Amino acid sequence: MNKKYFINTYGCQMNVHESEKLAGVLKNLGYEEALAESEADVIIFNTCCIREGAEQRIFGNIGALKKQKQQNPNLIVAVCGCMSQQKGIADTIKAKFPFVNVVLGTHNIHKFEEYLLNNINSHKKVYDVWDKEQQIVENSPIYRTSKNNAWVNINYGCNNFCTYCIVPYVRGRERSRKPEDIIAEVTELVNSKNYKTITLLGQNVNSYGSDFGADNINFAKLLQELCRIEGDFRLRFLTSHPKDLSDEVIDVIANNYKISKNIHLPVQSGSTNILKSMNRSYTAEHYIKLVDKIRAKIKNVTLTTDILVGFPGETDKDFENTINLIKYCKFINLYAFMFSKRKGTPAEKMDNQVPAEIKRKRVNEVLAAAKQISKNANEEFLGKTVEVFDSHTDWGKLVEFEEWGAPPANSFVNVQITKVTAKKLIGKIT
Repeated sequence: MNKKYFINTYGCQMNVHESEKLAGVLKNLGYEEALAESEADVIIFNTCCIREGAEQRIFGNIGALKKQKQQNPNLIVAVCGCMSQQKGIADTIKAKFPFVNVVLGTHNIHKFEEYLLNNINSHKKVYDVWDKEQQIVENSPIYRTSKNNAWVNINYGCNNFCTYCIVPYVRGRERSRKPEDIIAEVTELVNSKNYKTITLLGQNVNSYGSDFGADNINFAKLLQELCRIEGDFRLRFLTSHPKDLSDEVIDVIANNYKISKNIHLPVQSGSTNILKSMNRSYTAEHYIKLVDKIRAKIKNVTLTTDILVGFPGETDKDFENTINLIKYCKFINLYAFMFSKRKGTPAEKMDNQVPAEIKRKRVNEVLAAAKQISKNANEEFLGKTVEVFDSHTDWGKLVEFEEWGAPPANSFVNVQITKVTAKKLIGKIT
């Protein structure tokens, strides 16, 4: 066909992996990946709506294609993902960007090939966003683009309904993949495709299996089964909800070398009052006790987190508690965000909205505290030996090698740290 595609991916790792599935469909149809939008015959926007800024940027980028579409009427433009799943967005796209050919949501992404071919063959536009989640569709073609890491979904959707979060409304309720399907996929990735790092994905991986209504499978048991797969590889997972991280999961991580000793555990706030308003279902005290337990049981564990500042009603004292929690937990890395109203969520209409200038000041304070903690944490690795894969540690810290360039491709090596900076570790292979 000599046709090319270009995918614009916004948002989380779930979207990155879903773009790999879209790419798999296009590859099977004979398309090749374009290096730029200007070269493409099909352009896809796989969207995010977690923050208002992301939506505005996406709309702007879609609008920028109007001229290209006029110059090439055969260009196909498709929009999918979380933003398009929101109520009324498909109608907005249809009204503002009539040159878009295909719009679909998160619940029917597996229908993309059908919609694309319908548009090619009939030249009729397709706007189809399903209101409700459906059964999980297996065996989607995947064109993996994340280098040495392979993403593997274990569950979809979320039941938590944090008051600031749009995810349950656009991703639906929790649905878990069958364990045998997950085990088969990971086995193939490790033994047939030689992947060394596997990242399990879910809005809340810790609640895996809870929708099956049986006691014979949960996240801890799934991890144990995956560790039985032969081969030298590492398992990672995103994302954990603190309220569901069980002692059983902690013990499994501690006792299996194949599981990453980095845990991403989003706390969002160090204030119990704010956590209650967020509907996070745990207190700051519970979170700190959980961190203490993790550190007591898992040798050389590192923790990363998410912080959301400026939630409605957040006082100076609430924010001070957040800074204190960050310092206590000594996160090796954190991701800080300012609260953004999301239409349809309870927090949108809460009283005591925090002014933008205060949110900006607070997020900068969080980042400054995190930078200092990261620098101090790096210094603690002086003289120690860490495992490195693809020039990064288990927790994502860049490692520079003293004696020679990058280590052998797709292999784990042990590196003794001899120098550090705020951003990286420097060492020699042992």
